[in-house]
Amino acid sequence: MASATPPFSLLMAVYRGDRVEYLRRALLSNTVGQTRPPAEVVIVRDGVVAEDVQGFLDDASALLRARFVAADRAGEAPEVTVLQLDRNGGLAHALNQGIAVCRYEAVARADSDDVALPQRFAKLLPLIDGSRTPVHDVAGSAICEFEGDERRPGQIRRLPAGGEALRAYARLQSPLHHPSVAFRRSVILAAGGYPERAGRFEDYLLWERLIMRGASLVNLPEPLVLYRVDAGAYERRGGWSMFRDELALQRRFRSDGFTTTAQFARNVTVRACYRLMPVRLRQLGYRLLTAVHNHRGDRGGAE
Repeated sequence: MASATPPFSLLMAVYRGDRVEYLRRALLSNTVGQTRPPAEVVIVRDGVVAEDVQGFLDDASALLRARFVAADRAGEAPEVTVLQLDRNGGLAHALNQGIAVCRYEAVARADSDDVALPQRFAKLLPLIDGSRTPVHDVAGSAICEFEGDERRPGQIRRLPAGGEALRAYARLQSPLHHPSVAFRRSVILAAGGYPERAGRFEDYLLWERLIMRGASLVNLPEPLVLYRVDAGAYERRGGWSMFRDELALQRRFRSDGFTTTAQFARNVTVRACYRLMPVRLRQLGYRLLTAVHNHRGDRGGAE
């Protein structure tokens, strides 16, 4: 690394449903597109993928080297490790396997279809890597939705900056945008990693574990990730299957003592209304609630 800043790992997971053009954009925006790029990239192939995606993974190391050389930044090109799992075990399992091989204490997550803004790591990593105080255990940021064209951004989604406001919010909704986070590897490993076989909420369960262990979570109010939203996004956020997973999550929170009986009842009622309402109403309700949270939220800097 040419930079004197502490090195960090970038962790991604790829599965059969991923599109190669989205994966390429995600990888490049999180590496050569950054003012502070990662020292290594760990990509977990979660089972067999499409032929074009596999070809991209095979060539990823050479592609990044060429892009950094072309940008006159050859010394910043990250090492690339592609961990190829024979069978699809789900996102939590893939990420746990990837964390195990990451070489650095600071690990940044990236989804395979989102776009990172150039200052993402320069602004996020100092919160966790020891280069400034206080040192947090997990740091995230606001995200900005887009559909189709990243040059036409949509709604910004902000979360509480930290402290008691974030911990209180976590009893109602996930306190971090998973595609935006970076974390201290040792803290995640000490908490047992991502909970596997936990339905669709492995990240939220991990944040619960960390909060109950006294970890420090923080959010930047600035959107540092462009979050891809396709035409079916709001449809997938609803239905009986999603509500059943949500109900299991809320029962787990109550059993762990993370929420009170009153909070459990409130959360289940709110989730039932949201998950089971018609798609159009769900979309309007989601956007309204996001606007309200953004208005009420703490827009100051990280603690």
